[in-house]
Amino acid sequence: MQANTTKAPAAIRVDLAAIFVSLELSRSKWLVTSLSPGGGERMSRHLVSGGDIPGLLDHVAELQRKAEVRTGQSFRVISIQEAGLDGFWIHRVLEREGIESYVVAPASIATSRRRRRAKTDRIDGEALVRALLAYNRGEPRVCAMLRVPTPEEEDRRRLVRERKALTNERIRHVNRIKGLLFSQGVSGYEPLKGDRRKCLDTLITGDGRPLPPALMAQISRELDRIELLIQQIKDVEEARDAMLVAADVPTPALLLSLKGIGPEFAAVLWSEGLSRKFDNRRQVAAYAGLVPTPWQSGQINCEQGVSKSGNPRLRSTLVQVAWLWVRHQPNSALSQWFRARVIQNGGRYKKTAIIALARKLLVALWKYVNAGVVIEGALLTKPSA
Repeated sequence: MQANTTKAPAAIRVDLAAIFVSLELSRSKWLVTSLSPGGGERMSRHLVSGGDIPGLLDHVAELQRKAEVRTGQSFRVISIQEAGLDGFWIHRVLEREGIESYVVAPASIATSRRRRRAKTDRIDGEALVRALLAYNRGEPRVCAMLRVPTPEEEDRRRLVRERKALTNERIRHVNRIKGLLFSQGVSGYEPLKGDRRKCLDTLITGDGRPLPPALMAQISRELDRIELLIQQIKDVEEARDAMLVAADVPTPALLLSLKGIGPEFAAVLWSEGLSRKFDNRRQVAAYAGLVPTPWQSGQINCEQGVSKSGNPRLRSTLVQVAWLWVRHQPNSALSQWFRARVIQNGGRYKKTAIIALARKLLVALWKYVNAGVVIEGALLTKPSA
């Protein structure tokens, strides 16, 4: 009797139509993992010094040369790298050199769910190559490839992000001054008022003494920083307003025409989200991280809240816009839906309802600026362009 024998399937396809390369990037070194036609299932690894673009391109050319020697054919190169500290400049260099390049969201790569899993650059490089192979075969949802912004789009976002960083820094200095004064029994001092220095000279400690000289000098230096930040924020806001006016698309003007949306919100909504291309409303909500996250297994079926996996700046701004929308657009269909939902819940779960409103508002704004679909019941501050 002859035993049944079956040939085990290959772990990796070897009939490749391209050279697949993954880049594991760090400050000191880049690990290049590749799978080439005619080389079997084994992946090769090569170390390049961090930032050494000529060395990387020379290695890629060597991979092409060896593959052509083995098979007698020339092959294109497809590369993949994780989005991270290096930004997109390496991707742009590879594209300029004729290499098909992809940037993947690191959290979308499937990993082992063991409590203690092995993690090395070698393992991560091989996982990236396998994800790239599956993506190239057309497997859906194997990973999330990023849409790389143009240098102009990337630079446009810097104004709103810089303003947020400067505002946070100003808050830290204000809180530090208030904390120093409170330790001496002084409260009610506002460092952001125009007469900040005049009021500082009149302050008296809780036990009736003038402020100590060293404390006065420290607070004075803190005020110097605050005044510098106030001027820098003003400069950034002027540049932001000029950017909105000089925009070559109608999106900023359409957003500013809605009551309740000012220059800062318009700049964030445009630069962080609505300047991108989306195919449907699900993509819009997913990019902002406002899609629901179900947990369903057997008889268990519950919601974990929104995914929070998208753009955090866009998401937090949308929540603020949603609160202001209810205040400034009370007769709109979205505000009426929000109030009806709150009344239905007996006045509870306002925060949950406002997140849902933010998602609906983002989709409505996307339709408004792209297809001209007017938001039902919305008031305009001026005729839209």
